[in-house]
Amino acid sequence: MKQTDLSVYNNFPYKPGGNFFKRVLWYYINALIFKSNLFPFYYLKNILLRLFGAKIGKEVEIKPCVNIKYPWWLTIGNGVWIGENVWIDCLVPVTIGNNVCISQGAVILTGSHNYKKPSFDLITQSVVLEDGVWIGACAIVNAGVIACSHAVLTSGSVATKNMDAHAIYQGNPAVKIRSRIIE
Repeated sequence: MKQTDLSVYNNFPYKPGGNFFKRVLWYYINALIFKSNLFPFYYLKNILLRLFGAKIGKEVEIKPCVNIKYPWWLTIGNGVWIGENVWIDCLVPVTIGNNVCISQGAVILTGSHNYKKPSFDLITQSVVLEDGVWIGACAIVNAGVIACSHAVLTSGSVATKNMDAHAIYQGNPAVKIRSRIIE
């Protein structure tokens, strides 16, 4: 029986975007400003993200200790809230619509590995969170998931498949438990 051999791992054909200097500079800015408790200023964080190629709407609030992999793959609409300790792993495009709430500790993943190959090849897929989506605290959105308009992923749940509009999902893997009715 074959076994995993990480010594033959190769990211090819993945390309992270940005040049080496840009990636290194972002690493330090992310570590010192975004992942830190010492820098709570939303406005300046949004400016920095834009300077690195992110498309950021108006009134975006990014709390302390947020980890963003490569901002040049990130699009965020208007009125978005991103809570403490959120990880946005944008190896490829992540699109966040208007009035989306990503609660503390949530993880947005765009990468995984092919466990069927000895080389454990990288697999990437985009994530889309449409308008009005709420990702609960410590929830995980896996690569390739589209959360349709006003879907909810409850705290601690794991989205492995697309989520219908105006629906509430719960569990691991998350399943639709009821409709979301906004009064």
